[in-house]
Amino acid sequence: MGKAQKRGLEYEKTRTRKLGAKHIGGPGKEDARKGKRKYEIKKWKNPVHKGVIKNAIKKGIKTIIAPGGFTEPAREFAKKKSIKLRR
Repeated sequence: MGKAQKRGLEYEKTRTRKLGAKHIGGPGKEDARKGKRKYEIKKWKNPVHKGVIKNAIKKGIKTIIAPGGFTEPAREFAKKKSIKLRR
């Protein structure tokens, strides 16, 4: 696991604790869960794109957290699909 990946995982765990949620992680799974609510957490330098939101929908995720922000197409798509975007 590279340094950037380790930092991303630590960020996921930190945000999960702040949410009061349980960290799940792993391929094809949400990053965190609190009750029935599922979260995807991305610590990217670049804004999150529409493809990430499409993949999150397949996992049943309703909230995406990304401090780097989101592209305009991603914001528009998320609004249509009722996905919450948080920084």
